[in-house]
Amino acid sequence: MTEDVTRGAARVMMEGGYAILTEMRLPNGLRADLMAIGPRGEIAIIEVKSCQADFDADSKWQGYRDYADLFYFAVPEDFPQDLLLPSAEGLIVADRFGGAILRPPIKRKLAAARRKALTLSFARRAALRQWPDVPSP
Repeated sequence: MTEDVTRGAARVMMEGGYAILTEMRLPNGLRADLMAIGPRGEIAIIEVKSCQADFDADSKWQGYRDYADLFYFAVPEDFPQDLLLPSAEGLIVADRFGGAILRPPIKRKLAAARRKALTLSFARRAALRQWPDVPSP
């Protein structure tokens, strides 16, 4: 289920013009399920929750907000959205085929130095995933 929601949320963001990475390590040690950089450099983090128990067990999601202009939860269609998810955060409902943004998040503006550091980290991570080992001559 989590993989399906992740895939669908990634598709939603890519359709919106974002470049995405999964499992992106942040400077505070947390790992974002999805991190996305938009056409104008805005940074979004998407936290995937597969069920209510997954959300209830997670006390660290607020630590992601300091590293994003936009923060979303991505959940399956049967997730109890209205009862649990904070209204200030964005909401993506997704399955493995795609999804939709049902609620946009409140926009926060990252400091320029943090944006630069995150963008550089994102670019390096993407490049290293392309070439995880130096090819032999």
